[in-house]
Formats: sequence, structure tokens, C-alpha cells
Amino acid sequence: MSRLEDQLKSLPARPGVYLFRDRGGDVLYVGKAKSLRPRVRSYFQQGSSDSRTAIRQLPDRVGDIEVIVTQNEVEALHLEQNLVKRHRPPFNVRLRDDKSFPYIAVTVEDEYPRVMFTRERHRRGVVYFGPYANAKKVRETLDVLNRVFPYRPCEGPKPGRHSGIPCLDYHIDRCLAPCVGYVTKDEYRAIIDEVIEFLSGETEPIQRQLEEKMRDAALDERFEEAARYRNRLRSVQHLAERQAADRRSVGTIDVVGFAADGDRAVVQVFPLRDGRLIDRYSFHLENVAGQDITTVLESFCLEYYGSAPSVPPQIVVPRDAGDLGALSEFLSERRGARVDVRAAERGEKRRLQELAAENARHALASESHQTELKRLRRVEALEELREVLNLEALPLRIECFDISTAMGQDNVGSMVVFQDGVAKKAHYRKFGVRGQEGMDDFAAMAEVVSRRFARLADITAADYDESFAAMPNLVVIDGGKGQLSAALAAMHKFDLPRVAVVALAKRIEEVFVPGRPDPIRLVAHSPGLQLLQRIRDEAHRFAIGFHRQRRDTRSFASIFDELEGVGPARRRALLQHFGSAERFLAASQEELEGVPGVPAKTARAIYAQLHKAGRA
Repeated sequence: MSRLEDQLKSLPARPGVYLFRDRGGDVLYVGKAKSLRPRVRSYFQQGSSDSRTAIRQLPDRVGDIEVIVTQNEVEALHLEQNLVKRHRPPFNVRLRDDKSFPYIAVTVEDEYPRVMFTRERHRRGVVYFGPYANAKKVRETLDVLNRVFPYRPCEGPKPGRHSGIPCLDYHIDRCLAPCVGYVTKDEYRAIIDEVIEFLSGETEPIQRQLEEKMRDAALDERFEEAARYRNRLRSVQHLAERQAADRRSVGTIDVVGFAADGDRAVVQVFPLRDGRLIDRYSFHLENVAGQDITTVLESFCLEYYGSAPSVPPQIVVPRDAGDLGALSEFLSERRGARVDVRAAERGEKRRLQELAAENARHALASESHQTELKRLRRVEALEELREVLNLEALPLRIECFDISTAMGQDNVGSMVVFQDGVAKKAHYRKFGVRGQEGMDDFAAMAEVVSRRFARLADITAADYDESFAAMPNLVVIDGGKGQLSAALAAMHKFDLPRVAVVALAKRIEEVFVPGRPDPIRLVAHSPGLQLLQRIRDEAHRFAIGFHRQRRDTRSFASIFDELEGVGPARRRALLQHFGSAERFLAASQEELEGVPGVPAKTARAIYAQLHKAGRA
């Protein structure tokens, strides 16, 4: 505390950014201030008026304070945004799940551009549209677009396959087969230009063009072709209906609605482009308890517009949003032109903002209701398991084990953990089964369970693992009586407190319990059985993923053993770039030359060796 007190006394009364670190040096919280001294000291004052529950826990965990002085508050906003992105502090306001937004990308610099779904937006030579809040809607839009505009759906910078034969997409009018020269570059580029025009909001020219082609085909009695144009026109009209709310007097703006309840909040964004409402984005926030709306909206806009491809000239916010002048200057710098962030007092913009706020309140109430239903369902499931399995207490921590193998090769095991009926993925663990050949599920299960509980019995500072150090209330084995017996025998080697162990067989979902000859059959669709099934399926998924990873690594190793000029470093580069042996073998020479860390000469030699061997 003496060190912190010295740091608090020496704080400058200047604008800047402050970082609270724990005793291990990890960043707990990043904030900005017009004046660092009073702002930072306020966290450590007795009887602080800060009502944020999480923030009140900070002083006891802070081991070090770091401050960075800036010229002004706008510069502090820039720095705060970068530091939050870099450190992802647990106490900062954040978008839940921290997922990247989906975009539609058009690879305009390719010889034959692609139109595709993506969650990245950093590549040069690519035009991005979005972000969108709903990935399903993006994929549906792409499906309709491909029916209207027959751009190539194949992957890679060049179209086609090694066979040189048009694929099925050509025969169902989803592609014009540029891979075999059935369409010229100019004709294909015209299709891509129409796609860009449509995604930019200009749908009327395309509709007129399709109507003319439909009428011309009908007049020439080419009725099948006319029907195809009719279907494409209907698809375009269906997509255009999503943005039919036309308010041209409003212009290009984003309307922001906000609703908060406790630690959670919802922000709704209505993007209008040339007065047209093109979508509605909904975002859920965490760590907002006790924070004023100004701070929350500022944090949200920093993250949202920091990843958005463009910033509109005006953002309409709630009337109680407070002073967002620094945010306006920050976004203006990012856009390269003036961005007005303000509330609307009257007219259509105010009505839109109230509509966005109403949607935010509805989304928050709906989420609260669904969250409570899920919580009650989990409690009901745990209560049912306690009663049916005759457990001493609720199985708050459940661990499930599974084995994955293929013809006795690459045997692996998995351990998944559910805490309070919810998956705790940070505690998942993988096991490579050691020194075992052949398909012996019982021995593999015994080894995995033994290794897990050996870590519980022998915990040292250097070998500490939070997951292995925790004691489960219930252990679930994926399998039947044999797997259950193997797991029990492994656990009996250790001096363990009473831990309930059951096995769940896949065939008719029977639950085997030690000391009971007949299995327990839970009622189908009961909460307890559904929870056991979810845990078992998660363990199976996790084991299968690890097994495939090891199998692909082994496949790569066997291939690389025969290739000259490929050592461990280049092997890792190729593995990271292609991900699987199949993609590596199917790669073209140009794709091999594009692998980072592999010289072009070496890539050509690899390609020659693979083709000489008849592999590709």
C-alpha cells in the first residue's frame, strides 16, 4: 500500500489514460480522464460514491498504477481504445462474447473477384460491406445474391478445379464458369459491379434491368429464360423490402438506442443510408453496473466504430447521453470529415431514436426473461440429478471424460467441465493416450482418469493447474459398464473424497451407476437427461477435434518426410497456412508461393515433387 500511496501522491493533473494492474502485472482496468489526479485518487478514497459493484472491488486487487499523459481528451480516447483492444481488461465495458462482426467482402483486385462471408476486414484490395449483427442474415443475403448474380462461389484467388471441368454451380445457373472461359473478364467484372451497386443500396437500376430482360425474353418466346429473370427479380425485390423504410430527408445517419438493467445493457443501432433504413444491429454489453450512460455509449462507440468500415456524418444518441464532444472529435478524425454526435430534439430523427430505445428495452427484457428461464432449467436439471442419482449435494461441478480413436491410431482423451450447469471452457483439458496401440477404450479411459486425479493429489507451485486442482461433485464417463469400471479402478488408486461416478451409454441413453446391476433410465426430454447429454456430446466434440488435429499433424509429418527442402520451420508454416493435408496436396503452385516463410524457389520445388509423385 505504501507504494500505491506514493504513486497516488505523484499523479499529474493532466489529461491522460490510467491502467490498474494486479500484483502479477496483468491489466485489470483501463480508463481515461480529463485530469488524472482526482480521477484515479477517487477509486481509493474511503466511502467512495462509485456505485459500480465491480469497480468497488478494484482497490483491493490493484498492485500497480500506470498513467500515460496526453495532450488532450481526444488523444486520451485514441490511446484508451488501443489499450483496451490490446489488453482486454476484465473490468472494462465490453461487447459480450467479444465476437468480430460479419461482413460481405468483394475481392475486387482478383482477376475474377469473389463475393463472400468474412469476419475480417484488414486485407487490401477487398471492398467490405457491413458490419452486420446477424451472421445467418448475411449468409441468406449471399445465397439470394448468387441466384441473381452468377458470380463464382469457389474459393481461392483463381476460379475452377484441377480437372478443368465446370462444377455443379454452372449447371444450376449459380456460376458462368470463368474457369473454362465461358465468360470473359469484362462480362464477369460487369456482374461484380452490379453486386457492389446492389450492396451499396442502389437496387432500382438492377430491378429495371431484370424487368427489361424478362419482357424481352417473353416477347421472343424464350419462356424458360423469362422465368429465370422473373425469379431473380423477385429475389432482388425481397432483399430490397428489408430496406424499404425510405426517409430521404433524414440523410445518412446512425440512430443509437440504449437500455440498461444492472450489470447488463443493450445498444440498438439503426443505420440509415440516404434516408433508407438498411438494417438493425443489436449489441449486448457487460460490466455496465452503476456507470453513467455517457461512459457506456462512449465505450461502445469506440469499439463499434473502431471496427466499422465507415463512420456516418451524424450519430443520433439518447437525449440524456451527456457531453460526447470528445467522441465526436475522435470519430471526426477517423472519418476524415466532421462527425456530429448529438441528441435529436424533434422531428423524424427523434422518433427514430425513441424507436431504437424501445427496441433496446424490448431486447433487454427478452434477454432477461430467457436468461431466467435458462437458469431455472439448469437448477431443475441439477436438482433432478441429485435426486435420481442419490447424491449428497447438487452436482455443481461436473466433469465428463471421453476417448476418441480411429483404428487404434492417435488415441486421445478429453475432459470437459460444467460449472452450475454451464460449460466452463477454460477448464477443458486434452490428453494424448501414451504408449497404447490398438483399440482398447477401457485402458485408455483408465489412463486418462488416472492422470487427471493424479494432478489433484500432487499439486506443486510449478505444476499448478486450476482445473485439475478443483474437485468435481460428479464424474460422467462416456460409455457403458466397461468404461465405468475402468474409471472407478483408476480413481480407487487415489485417496479421494466421495465423488459420484456414472456412465452414460449412447444407444438408449442409459445411466450406469456403481453397485447397481440395472441402469437408470431418465425420462426422455427431462432437464437432468438433457444436461447429461449436453455434457457427453461436448466431451465427444472436444475429443474428436483433438483427434483430428493429431491425425492431420501426423499426415503432414508423413508427407514432409518425403519432401526435400522442408525442415521444421517450413513445416510449421505450411501446416499453419493450409490447416490440413488435403488442402496442402490440392494447392496450386501460386498458392504454395504465397505461404509466408517459404521462399518461392522452395515452393516451386515442393510443387514439382508433389506432382512428380502423382499426389496432386
